[in-house]
Amino acid sequence: MTGDSADVDVLVVGAGPTGLVVANLLAAAGVTVVVVEKNSTTSDEAKAISVDDESLRVFQRAGVLDVVRPVVLPGTGTRYFDRAGRRLTHARGARPLRLGHPSKSPFAQPLLETALLKALSQRPRATVRFAHELRALRQDGTGVVATVGYDGDQQSVRSTFLLGCDGGRSTVRLLTGIDMTGESYTDHWLVADTLGDPHDERYGLHYGQPDRPHVIVPGQGGRCRYEFLLRPDEVPADRNPSFELIQQLVGPYRRLTPDQVERATTYTFNAVVADRWRLGRVFLLGDAAHMMPPFAGQGLNSGIRDADNLSWKLALVLRGYPDRLLDTYEPERRPHAEAMVKHSVDLGRIVMTTKPLVALARDVVVRAMSLLPAGRRYLSEMRFRPKARYLTAATTGAAAGTAGGPTDELLGRILPQPRVLMADGRIGLLDEALGDGFALLAVATGPGVWDAVAGLGVLAAARRVDVILDDRNPDRFTGDAGVADIDGLLQSDLAAARGRLVLVRPDRYVAAVFRPTDAAGVARNLAAAGLDPSGVGDSPLPT
Repeated sequence: MTGDSADVDVLVVGAGPTGLVVANLLAAAGVTVVVVEKNSTTSDEAKAISVDDESLRVFQRAGVLDVVRPVVLPGTGTRYFDRAGRRLTHARGARPLRLGHPSKSPFAQPLLETALLKALSQRPRATVRFAHELRALRQDGTGVVATVGYDGDQQSVRSTFLLGCDGGRSTVRLLTGIDMTGESYTDHWLVADTLGDPHDERYGLHYGQPDRPHVIVPGQGGRCRYEFLLRPDEVPADRNPSFELIQQLVGPYRRLTPDQVERATTYTFNAVVADRWRLGRVFLLGDAAHMMPPFAGQGLNSGIRDADNLSWKLALVLRGYPDRLLDTYEPERRPHAEAMVKHSVDLGRIVMTTKPLVALARDVVVRAMSLLPAGRRYLSEMRFRPKARYLTAATTGAAAGTAGGPTDELLGRILPQPRVLMADGRIGLLDEALGDGFALLAVATGPGVWDAVAGLGVLAAARRVDVILDDRNPDRFTGDAGVADIDGLLQSDLAAARGRLVLVRPDRYVAAVFRPTDAAGVARNLAAAGLDPSGVGDSPLPT
């Protein structure tokens, strides 16, 4: 039988981390969202193991950080060991923290999904339906009609947009006929999540020994992830490794009993990207859009970036902004995802190589780099990791007439999140002053600066934040909030924008940097890019 149709703003297919994060972001923005998941509950499989600082900042923006925090061990990056098992380098990220959170922290994915689901269940605009499988979909001019099966029945669910967050074997991608391009690798790795482990390090351990490359990631409460490259004669036919094999590989590090193996499997990996990420009102996110090797720990984090980039744009379009704003999703996210796929492949070939000469060359080069301050910073601050820069009409196109000069580096980049002094005397993270939508920062500008943006579309609707530099008190602000430097980072991060306005998008990427006299031109370009709030209320995001 067919149930009654249900009208929702967004239908999310897949209740993994990407689907749960995008649903939390959408519901927090006032969007009605339904999540369908073919499994009967959240996943219990051994998948992602680390979350980075940008993802934690997304959790902060989504209002789920307090729920997630207990299942995440604040980490200090990754320590790499050479071909003889000696310490090579420790990639721990910049100090102080650039985005307000540790650069890489371990967690157990089943616990993370449970926490995200708990947060979502408390949102009145969100519904999650487990044991509901997507079977078909069709689009028309105003929405997507999905056929969802459950308990032998099926239901027609109509939504304005549909998001495919259903993993590497995405049904959404299959039904839309979208292919993936890239490579699949035949190397098999054993992954085992163990309990009662003696490791108490707050960093991952990558052992680049050619005879047996392996990874150890300690977690919360005695949990520990072990991953070992398997030899051809060790690969189990059914992906399920025997306890004897697990015990043999883990043996050098600990004694193990069968009840201490929480889960174990073997896997191969892919380095592929979907040929397109949007088909009409259907979008692909996370593993449905891209898959990468695990060596950079960026698979899950790339999916969370997708969710962060797309969610606020969907919220605006549902409120009446032009649909062309959604055209920026793939052009912004694809280049960085492709760069991260390549980086993950290259890192695996170098760090996890089975070739003794490559391992020797790696160790010599890294030790030589570590002799110089610039080389040490490159390695320890993970400057080798690709950084996203969104150069579309929603960023650089908005700043016509302001290109060039020291502020160029801010444009299209994520805004750092230093600790700041608030006008009421509190010390907190910068995002606490920015609010949930667009924010317009006036960086050490003169009096009357806000008059320059009055009536100018999204510039006028953005939250106005006075940034006070030069160790001055922020209590004399003229906007909606005032912040001042507390440890030197705000001063260094925004000194180049002195005397200018900085427009920050809801995902914390910088959309424009301009002088107050250029505000009218910037507003016109923003509107042309789809950031046009005319006729849809005073605030650029639902509350």
